[in-house]
Amino acid sequence: MTEKEIIMKLKKVERQLDYARKNNRLAHYNEPPHVHEKQMAFHKCQKRNRWVFGGNRSGKTECGAVEVVWRARGTHPYRDNKPTEGWVVSLTREVQRDVAQKKILSYLKREWIADVVMVSGKSSAPENGVIDYLLVYNVFGSTSRIGFKSCESGREKFQGTSLDYVWFDEEPPEDVYDECRMRVFDRKGETFGTMTPLKGLTFVYDRIYMSDDPEVWCEFMEWADNPYLDGEEVNSLTASLSEDVLESRRYGRFIKRSGLVYPEFDENVHVIDPFDLPREWQDCLTIDPGLNNPLACLWCAVDGDGTVFIVNEHFASGKDVDWHAEQIRRKSEEMNWRTDSKGRLSAYIDSAANQRTLSGIKSVSELFRERGILVNPNVNKDLFSGINTVKTYLSGEPRLYIFRNCVNLIRELKTYAWGLEDTPVKKDDHCVDSLRYYLMSKPKGKIAPTPLTIIQMDKEKLAKSVRRLRR
Repeated sequence: MTEKEIIMKLKKVERQLDYARKNNRLAHYNEPPHVHEKQMAFHKCQKRNRWVFGGNRSGKTECGAVEVVWRARGTHPYRDNKPTEGWVVSLTREVQRDVAQKKILSYLKREWIADVVMVSGKSSAPENGVIDYLLVYNVFGSTSRIGFKSCESGREKFQGTSLDYVWFDEEPPEDVYDECRMRVFDRKGETFGTMTPLKGLTFVYDRIYMSDDPEVWCEFMEWADNPYLDGEEVNSLTASLSEDVLESRRYGRFIKRSGLVYPEFDENVHVIDPFDLPREWQDCLTIDPGLNNPLACLWCAVDGDGTVFIVNEHFASGKDVDWHAEQIRRKSEEMNWRTDSKGRLSAYIDSAANQRTLSGIKSVSELFRERGILVNPNVNKDLFSGINTVKTYLSGEPRLYIFRNCVNLIRELKTYAWGLEDTPVKKDDHCVDSLRYYLMSKPKGKIAPTPLTIIQMDKEKLAKSVRRLRR
């Protein structure tokens, strides 16, 4: 065999090894020389309630996904193996698809998957849809089941099943956590979580991190622990972030929230004088309902670039729906606000408006609809993600401007503060809640049509004349 033939054969072998490596990531997980010591400590720990608090890109989700695949395949190197049934719990279906589900599929060889049942999308391409559950061939000649759950579906959807494990990808609501603990109780199963503690000192801090339960184990991961991150990039990003952001985003540490919720709000930047908006920018209203408490209604507009303008407000307490609806419609008429073909306004409203009034006959939502205001109660009310969304609109190059006449919204943005329990003080928050409901709807603007030139208008008239003659 010539030297050239030997080189060609070696290259072929290298290509085959590269393909095998890509097609079986699990076999090369934490393979020397790139070993993530804290990931391995998580896998080796025998406690039944394990948690990794890590910064973004610290490797926390990676070890959670591998733990699930090892348990499903029956090949966990540090546990007694058997066919298993477990859940992967994400905050939303969208997050499930883009994070936990994606990671798990990357470690599962196609031939290991016995069946895929989808919530949406095609089972032939599960990575592009939302999975309900996977059946995975294990080494015992049977199958294991990996189910996927979303916190947004509520605690009731987590009842009934007996499980071997539950993986929380990011912090769940407390009632979901408690329900999942019951799912593993009779099998003496385990729970484990991987999360970045962005919500402050929540129940996870009190009941898990500060717990004296001998079955609870916690570890912190940060960027320097991940051998795959570039050191220069780590140093550059570290230098660009504030200390409190670094505490959670890099080091995965719990931080106590204090002070204003929206310190990004600058009255000199975000508050502007009213001006005549193009009609195409008019979007909808957003309402935080109240009877004895104030009812807050905001008029929202969005331009072609997605910049939001809050152009007017209605704010009053101690009035019934009839009075509020009349005031909202009157103000809308004065503004020449857009309506549908039947003259009805559209608005987002707190889902609490679906509850019956004291009369027990109709809900607040029904009463508004009867009065020509088509309210949509399907709003995302997640407090912390909503607050973060408002912050993104206020930060950097602003994408939120408020007309100066919206005095109550401006006042609330200036005074809305964190309380002792690491949640905002439930006071003077009606306008900011309304704002949060609207921004969480991900408003998209419409580009105003380009005015026709004189020549284009003449051509249009000529075309209409020709069409009339042909009839």
